[in-house]
Amino acid sequence: MIEVQRVSKVFHTEKGQRVLAVNDIQLEIDHQEFVCLVGPSGSGKSTLLRLMEGLIEPTEGQVRVLGEPVRGPRSDAAMVFQEYSLMPWRTVLDNVTFGLELRQVKRAEQKKQAMALLQRFGLQDFSQCLPYELSGGMKQRAAIARALAVSPKILYMDEPFGALDAYTRYQMQQDLIDYWVADKRTIVFVTHSVEEAVFLATRVILMSPHPGEIVADYAIDLPYPRNRWCDKFGAHFKEILQRLDEVSRQ
Repeated sequence: MIEVQRVSKVFHTEKGQRVLAVNDIQLEIDHQEFVCLVGPSGSGKSTLLRLMEGLIEPTEGQVRVLGEPVRGPRSDAAMVFQEYSLMPWRTVLDNVTFGLELRQVKRAEQKKQAMALLQRFGLQDFSQCLPYELSGGMKQRAAIARALAVSPKILYMDEPFGALDAYTRYQMQQDLIDYWVADKRTIVFVTHSVEEAVFLATRVILMSPHPGEIVADYAIDLPYPRNRWCDKFGAHFKEILQRLDEVSRQ
């Protein structure tokens, strides 16, 4: 589904300094995988995600999706950011239908698809609200619904639950897993939380501090729904956290 082929990315500061953000990344992600990228701050997780999405171009190497080089954002992929990025002047319903409008879907069908998603995420009674009237968790549900409205083959998510309180974050994790188990889209998800990664992912990719490189690749062989208190969950969590601690100290 996604091939990252020997990709490196260099940024230049205002003073002309050269900053190597990610270095020689080689990664393949299969159809319907749920992959979490974890690592310390400065490991290039978000940079790698943006390279996959086509929001930025690699300095070296190439990203391919379905065999085609990525040269910009694709119509069959969607991104969810930590910031809710909802348009404040549009209702929840009109935010969710935005991508469908760009695809010139008929208004009646836009509303039908959007309302089905809002119902799935418990927002059907808030369809006519403006974003400022919603809680943080509700805003992020709306942002995810907007991304899903265009039926993306790939969903990129950059720390989408990072700004939420603990219980809302837990609820959102459950909502996302329910969606993924039902629809099995390919998801690439950036998080700082090892526990969140083990709870969500079929596979966890661990990245090193600056410059970002892949140092470990873990298959999470746990059934869904997952039990945070079982021994196997604890074993995965401990293994990844210990390795994260090691690479953070290097």
